[in-house]
Amino acid sequence: MPPPTLYVMVGLPGAGKTTLARQLELEHAALRLTPDDWMMPLFGWGQSGDKREVVEALLWGVAARTLTLGVNVVLDYGLWGRSERDDYRARAAALGARVQMHYLEAPFEELWRRIEARNSAPRQGEVPITRAQLQDYWNIFDPQRPTPDELALS
Repeated sequence: MPPPTLYVMVGLPGAGKTTLARQLELEHAALRLTPDDWMMPLFGWGQSGDKREVVEALLWGVAARTLTLGVNVVLDYGLWGRSERDDYRARAAALGARVQMHYLEAPFEELWRRIEARNSAPRQGEVPITRAQLQDYWNIFDPQRPTPDELALS
């Protein structure tokens, strides 16, 4: 039996991470863990504060146990920082799992177009994002985008 795979989504809001995560979940009989699916039901709109880190830590515990059971996992976090991505690679390796990074990117204006459309008709669990927030996220992520060398590690 081959080792399980941790599929990791990397990218900004609007890049298509969750869409791809749902596809991978079905194609690879994987457990998909998307923090946004948990944030709104647990904390409600505007009440999450710094709880995202707590949710992600709890979801990683579920992911780790799932991988040790031999089941694939899709981690739909975004992972903007190189150190975060390296950390999850190491965590998966320590469990004997393979890692596949999926970096989704789009130009800023395309991300904003997608987010505007999502904001106009949000589905359950989706949190509206302003253009200013997206610009802040872009500025944080831009210098830490995965390089071809980093993606080759997957």
